[in-house]
Amino acid sequence: MNGAESLYSLSGKLNLNEVLPNKVTIWKLRNNNPMRNSFNNNNINFEEFNALIKITAEMAKFLYPYIRQILQSRDDLVRNPNSWNEFKNRYIELISERFNTNSMKVKRLLDPTLNDEIFIKIVLTLALCISDDGFLKLRTTLLNY
Repeated sequence: MNGAESLYSLSGKLNLNEVLPNKVTIWKLRNNNPMRNSFNNNNINFEEFNALIKITAEMAKFLYPYIRQILQSRDDLVRNPNSWNEFKNRYIELISERFNTNSMKVKRLLDPTLNDEIFIKIVLTLALCISDDGFLKLRTTLLNY
């Protein structure tokens, strides 16, 4: 299943069909990120913002074994660098493909001297989203960013 299909499937399971009625709506919201190549300048309302956060927190629960493996790999780079390096390489690959690489923020994400700290923060934030209050933790983190 691709990203849009996974997000749409989760939106149905979370009863978010009223806010996210179809894959096109989800795609449009994802393209609202100003760092993306295909950026559309539409305002996201609070319901849509909350729906995206709920989906992200739910996806983090589903991916938690992989998230934990990445964090363990990062803590033991000498003996077990594979998961961390695979995650980091894939993340950079996706950023390079989909984001505006002329943006200073994107350049920072692609810079190997700076991105480890950012990637650790992202993975740790997702790891903390798996609790019952994960949605609230993630929303608070994003609103205070």
